Amino acid sequence: MPATDGRMVRPAGSRTRRDLPPPARPRGAPRSTTRPAALTVALAAGLGTLLVWWAMVTTWPGQRVEERVFVTADLFQDVVNRPVEPVLLLGSPPWLVTGFLAVCGIGLVRRRWGVTALAAAVILGSNLTTQVIKDNVFYRAGLVGEWNRDVNTLPSGHVTVVAAAWAALLLVAPRRWRPVAALAGAAVTCAMGLATIADRWHRPSDVVAAVLVVVLWTALAAAATPAGWADRPEDDPLGRAVLPTRIVAVALGVAAVPAAVLSVLAAAETEGRLGSGLPWDAGLTAYAGGHLAACAITATAFAVLLPLCQAATRPR
Repeated sequence: MPATDGRMVRPAGSRTRRDLPPPARPRGAPRSTTRPAALTVALAAGLGTLLVWWAMVTTWPGQRVEERVFVTADLFQDVVNRPVEPVLLLGSPPWLVTGFLAVCGIGLVRRRWGVTALAAAVILGSNLTTQVIKDNVFYRAGLVGEWNRDVNTLPSGHVTVVAAAWAALLLVAPRRWRPVAALAGAAVTCAMGLATIADRWHRPSDVVAAVLVVVLWTALAAAATPAGWADRPEDDPLGRAVLPTRIVAVALGVAAVPAAVLSVLAAAETEGRLGSGLPWDAGLTAYAGGHLAACAITATAFAVLLPLCQAATRPR
């Protein structure tokens, strides 16, 4: 209203444009830091898959190390076959369908339609990618050994089935249950990887590449997940999942580092690069190193995916 001197006076209690709160971010807008982090993880996983194939499948040293793993596994196969056979069944097509339906069912029960579609894309995309690149992109030149001499087996389809289901679960599960899902996913995926190596179904590099394919697809799904699609404010009112998420991610990371280092050292020792003169056969060193590589990649994968999915799905 005009004052006596002709100036405009703002009524008491009114607010100017400067006083008004900033406009709310549109629902579903992606978080500024999560998307670049997720895309970086996806790029690293894609490049890692290519690097693992090149190093372990196309070179003499890589094939020699894994041939020693296979030869040593042959010595223990009669002992390990019976206990690992139930684990290997988890990678069969019926279990792929079961995992797909379970993950989608959880998402639909929670009425998270969009993130359920992304979780389904993780499972289907990971398994399809594994089969396509194994049969039509990557190749194997038979440099050493006789088992599947010219048949590429990288990535492992069995490991992909298990890892993809548990990784997709990190998108649709309630926030407070994701740390538990990450621990279980790392354990089951690692068990599948160890079983395929011990029973001579796959080489260690096949396991590593399979997990990396799943990480690639899960990271892409996290990058595409708008805020508020999976979690709502009432789902986590007290931030109960913050501390468990940190504890599980750190624990998995701490477990992964020595396993990764020892697996690399085992490969180098197998090739005679260290000259440590261990009192046992080089094949046993390679065999142990291959199993450690499977443990390291699964622990690393879920240590990265857990906080990434928590950040991507957190409510606005």
